[in-house]
Amino acid sequence: MPRINQAQRPAFLLATASSLKRLVALRRIEVLTQAMVLVLAVAWLKIPLEVVPMTAVIALLAAVNLWTQWRVDTGGPCSPGEVFGHLAIDVGFLAVLLYFAGGSANPFVSLFLLPPTLAAAMLPARYAWAMATLTLLAYTFLMFWKLPLPPPQGDLAQIDELLARATGIATEHIAHGSGFALHVLGMWLNFVISVGVVVVFLTRMAAALKERERELAAAREDALRNEQILSLGTLAAGAAHQLGTPLGTMAVVIRELELNHGGNAELKEDLLLLREQVDRCKQTISQILASAGQERVESQRSLALDAYLHRLLDEWQIIRPHALVSVTLHGEQPAPLIAADRTLEQAILNLLDNAADANGASSEALRFSAQWDADICRIEILDRGPGLDGESAQRLGEAFFTTKAETRGLGIGLFLTNATVERFGGKVELFNRDDPQGGACTRVTLPLNRLKA
Repeated sequence: MPRINQAQRPAFLLATASSLKRLVALRRIEVLTQAMVLVLAVAWLKIPLEVVPMTAVIALLAAVNLWTQWRVDTGGPCSPGEVFGHLAIDVGFLAVLLYFAGGSANPFVSLFLLPPTLAAAMLPARYAWAMATLTLLAYTFLMFWKLPLPPPQGDLAQIDELLARATGIATEHIAHGSGFALHVLGMWLNFVISVGVVVVFLTRMAAALKERERELAAAREDALRNEQILSLGTLAAGAAHQLGTPLGTMAVVIRELELNHGGNAELKEDLLLLREQVDRCKQTISQILASAGQERVESQRSLALDAYLHRLLDEWQIIRPHALVSVTLHGEQPAPLIAADRTLEQAILNLLDNAADANGASSEALRFSAQWDADICRIEILDRGPGLDGESAQRLGEAFFTTKAETRGLGIGLFLTNATVERFGGKVELFNRDDPQGGACTRVTLPLNRLKA
């Protein structure tokens, strides 16, 4: 069996703890079944068994299961050896009960097949083989050392009649004192118990494996997305370094034009706008190239949620001075304090840019609304663009998929936005507005416990 590395070990131990939890549930069934069979054997069939020691064994097994339940409730991982030990305890208790009830001649002796089956399903191979060896030793021991199973003292006429109907053997050919009918009944009951336990356990194990596969698939998708984000981050850092020189040149040229044409009011206004945009680009590049520690200290200053959103919108209006936006903020006051990362701010700015691009030449302003309570902040951005078609609705959020072919969009804005919002435990939804005039709605849901200062 391949060795488990240190990175896999915590998850493996948690999976073993889950197996122990299932074992506790199965042991409850085991204890109830053993008690029921003992009561039926003594009260109905009137078999003179050693009731006191057998009852004590069942009670002790119930006590062990209660302790194991407490162990499971306390949480924490457990080792495969611990699960093996519990299976070995079950084998030992079953062997003691069978010792007082005929040993290997008892039809319930085939219950020794269940522990190796469970060990093979839950534990590494070496534990399964060890459990097979242990049950074989217990079975062999009961072949030579056991108390004989006393014949039933009650009337077996009804059982014999039932057996005759099932097998087609005449009732007079079945010896009442031979215990054959009792043995057949025990085999049937043993089969019912074994089938029930195996089916219940294996179906739950199969469901757990499917859930595990889903988690692994999600983890692989997250790893792939993180690789894409890392690649984009590397490219962004390189682009930021290369753009510094041309932006500096543009700033110098704009300054010279302002000095040479300061008297032209119309040109001066355009130059002012150009200078603001160049300064904005230089600021963005500085943020990309800033060290992670400095960026975190600067960007995570505590702000009230409403003040944070107003500052965000003011910053966006500098980027898109000609875009019209209607703002509505609702929530409990005073608004909760948050310390949002700069990446979240950039994600919301990306969504505002997308909505403004979709709005196009529409005369109606964008609608930006935010509602919050103590736990959740929900932001909605509504535009009057063409909305989403079928393919766009399915592929939005994929890397390098864009609906801005005419403007040569790169298809990474919404991808990075999704990744950023999900990192804070939120989600982004895009859907068409339920409005005859058309348009789309972008909804961002953020849990505030991940943002509070």
